[in-house]
Amino acid sequence: MSTSNENPSGRPHGSARPGYSFDVKLWKVSKTGRKSRPYRLRWVVAGRVHGDTFAASALAESRRSELWQAMNRRGEAFEIESGLPESEVRANAAVAEAAEVKPPLRWFEFCRKYVAGRWRTSAAKSRESMADGLAAVSLAMVKRGDGAPSDVQLRLAFRWGVVPANAGEEPPADLKAAHDWLTTADRAVAELVDADVFEDVLYRLGYKLDGTPAASDTYKRRRRALNTALEHAVVAGELPENPLQRVRRKQVGSNDVVDRRVLVNAVQARQLLTAVSYVGSWDRCRGRRLVAFYAVLYYAGLRPAEAVGLRLSDCHLPDSDWGTLTLRETRPVSGKQWTDSGERHDRRGLKARETSTDRPVPIPPVLVTILQAHLKEFGTAKEGRVFGNERGGVVGSSTYWRVWEEARAYALRPERVDSPLAGRPYDLRHACITRWLNAGVPIAEVARRVGNSPEVIHRRYHGCIDGHEEAANLKIQKALDEDGDST
Repeated sequence: MSTSNENPSGRPHGSARPGYSFDVKLWKVSKTGRKSRPYRLRWVVAGRVHGDTFAASALAESRRSELWQAMNRRGEAFEIESGLPESEVRANAAVAEAAEVKPPLRWFEFCRKYVAGRWRTSAAKSRESMADGLAAVSLAMVKRGDGAPSDVQLRLAFRWGVVPANAGEEPPADLKAAHDWLTTADRAVAELVDADVFEDVLYRLGYKLDGTPAASDTYKRRRRALNTALEHAVVAGELPENPLQRVRRKQVGSNDVVDRRVLVNAVQARQLLTAVSYVGSWDRCRGRRLVAFYAVLYYAGLRPAEAVGLRLSDCHLPDSDWGTLTLRETRPVSGKQWTDSGERHDRRGLKARETSTDRPVPIPPVLVTILQAHLKEFGTAKEGRVFGNERGGVVGSSTYWRVWEEARAYALRPERVDSPLAGRPYDLRHACITRWLNAGVPIAEVARRVGNSPEVIHRRYHGCIDGHEEAANLKIQKALDEDGDST
């Protein structure tokens, strides 16, 4: 017994488009006599018989109800060849189209889209760090051959190419060959599952272009950049899993414990600050303008980027007693291509803190006096900043690095100039933190003042605290003496 399509849509059967028909007869469910799929459903489209078998009667009746509704409630035409309603034919076609194998996504295009997606929510330093980490990995994701550009050129071309503002632009003439090679000889993202390719990727994370181990912080930064990119590739369906998760971290280069050799004592610090005032001609004040800048690193433990962003309104400088610097902004150097403003210095909140939070730092009278003298002689720079260059602009990192290198040559003995002692302006911050710890200031309070976690302070400076070895030796000797008395 069958049910015919009465075509409630009102269209005559002959009006169906080619390959389809309204002439449909649907039979009741019957039994096949087989154990595995004992129920059969049959229907006829334009004289052509179609059917299917089911393991349960309910499944067969449900399928019959679907076909009946397509016939009599929705008035659909059925495809003659497959016997399916038109809506099911369209749905199956859409699924098949979506399931078609898409061409493999190439590495450079993946990185370009990934960086563009994270650009708006990332700080300038984070953007640069992300691009630099992926640029290092890209040296393993590019096929080599005759005429291949140097690694240096490939890295520069990658860093230029992933900046969203450069999308669609012609690369600079000196980077065009490397950029063309990146966009034509790069590997597919899926090739990261290849053991040999990924082994080269791991090498690029931990080593510099000259083959020497990268610093531990550099390795960690590159690995973080790659890890987040690979997680995105997994979500996007380009990789079945993140291959980096199967690899244990390798200890490469130096660890992040502060080297005691960089630390200056109080006498050396004063000599260096004095030497800074002699750098440059007296009328241009190149060195004298930065004496207080280095002083806030040494006496208050500020980061250079925090000192650059310090404003007069952040300073409480009483005529006597301790003062306070309330830090609210940092001005890290990133480069014009990484900032939204197009300036070399980004404008950010304090490191590892919410944008609206501040960090009050008590400062000793000696630093209060130095800052008062600086403001009296030079006034404030643009935007009320305490430190500025000769034009009132932001103090550049290249400026305070050059002045510091010249000052070291004035202040230190020749054999010390070539040593790590105070080799970087940042080492003044290390000396400040070490001095506080050796003075007995609790680690938690030191961490609060300098804007680190207690765990970081303990890990990085535990080898710089004096007296611990002697105290431990005394305890051990006491235990040995007690053991000797008991025998």
